[in-house]
Amino acid sequence: MRSAARIEAFLEMMSAERGASDNTLQSYRRDLEDAASALAGVGLAEASTADLRAYLSAIAGNFAPTSQARKLSALRQFYRFLYSEGLRPDDPTGPLDAPRRGRPLPKTMSEADAGRLLDRAAEEARTAGDGADALAATRMHALVEVLYATGLRVSELTSLPVGVALRDERFFVVRGKGSKERMVPLSEKARQAMKAWLSERNRAPGLADSPWLFPSSSEAGYLPRQVFARDLKGLAARAGVRTASISPHVLRHAFASHLLQNGADLRAVQQLLGHSDISTTQIYTHVLEERLVRLVTDHHPLAD
Repeated sequence: MRSAARIEAFLEMMSAERGASDNTLQSYRRDLEDAASALAGVGLAEASTADLRAYLSAIAGNFAPTSQARKLSALRQFYRFLYSEGLRPDDPTGPLDAPRRGRPLPKTMSEADAGRLLDRAAEEARTAGDGADALAATRMHALVEVLYATGLRVSELTSLPVGVALRDERFFVVRGKGSKERMVPLSEKARQAMKAWLSERNRAPGLADSPWLFPSSSEAGYLPRQVFARDLKGLAARAGVRTASISPHVLRHAFASHLLQNGADLRAVQQLLGHSDISTTQIYTHVLEERLVRLVTDHHPLAD
């Protein structure tokens, strides 16, 4: 009964002193009562670090890491309360580590969807006619071709200097996070789309003299990334690609995923993306694993 009384005292404190909501209090009660039931032999209020570690280990197979972390958080709050009130001399949760949460896989898109998006952008640029419509369509075509060809961050893309297009080279240098420079390649399609945009841009009043490849009337002087993201969703809708799954960052992920699916090395992709640490690029290891499984399945003589 001592543990039950301690739980009630803790919940009263959370309500009166911290203003915890009813839902929060119910969640704490449920987690603490579950722990008390599992630790009935030793008593929740008297449980040691070893007891709690054994309990958390026992439930690990039945709960997601987020649920395990929530239960540990409830226990930490409970024992800190007991310690601060002088109801026990220590906090047994101090040495306990939170469960590892799996890193979510990056959102990406299929090669087919990427192809539909690029084809639609090219078609709209080709048939837009003159004036503002041609300007917008040609710019969007250049943006998506360059993004998919290079995997640039959206802020790197929209703030490209006009010199990148004027040089018309197969590679250019971009300044990324931490002012670090890296070299990125341009596909022939991206170079042609950029040339077409440069020609259209140079005919537009007020744009030709801008130092930016994608000028804008914004404070920064170049296209705001939010405007590009909005227009990209519009293009996706017209291309028959689900708009909820598209963003500039998704195209960056698609660049990396599709390279790896087609045999690129993880280190090379790290350099192209501008990741300072290979561990950041390792979010794409699921692509490599799928490729290895396919390789064995398709080519191993004893594969089913």
